[in-house]
Amino acid sequence: MMKQSMAERVESKLRAALTPTHLEVINESHQHSVGPGAESHFKVIVVSPLFEGKNLIEQQRLVYSTLADELKQAIHALTLKTIAPSKWQPESGSYESPACRGGSKA
Repeated sequence: MMKQSMAERVESKLRAALTPTHLEVINESHQHSVGPGAESHFKVIVVSPLFEGKNLIEQQRLVYSTLADELKQAIHALTLKTIAPSKWQPESGSYESPACRGGSKA
């Protein structure tokens, strides 16, 4: 059996824990000062019914607690866009990540 990539692992864990109606896990490591093939910087856009009635911090805590092991071991940066289904507007455009300001690019 092949080892899961970090992106696949993140997606699998978020799908199991949050039952999202929409989920994007985007590896943005190539935009940062890391080696080729790195999986350390991710953007996650997740729409979950579990977010209904929760404020932004509560929504993000659900994601952080789901990915606690990955954040301790392998993920250096995580850009989150958490959305309740009642507020989801897929046509509203892309969700841009902040520019890298660390490492040797600074």
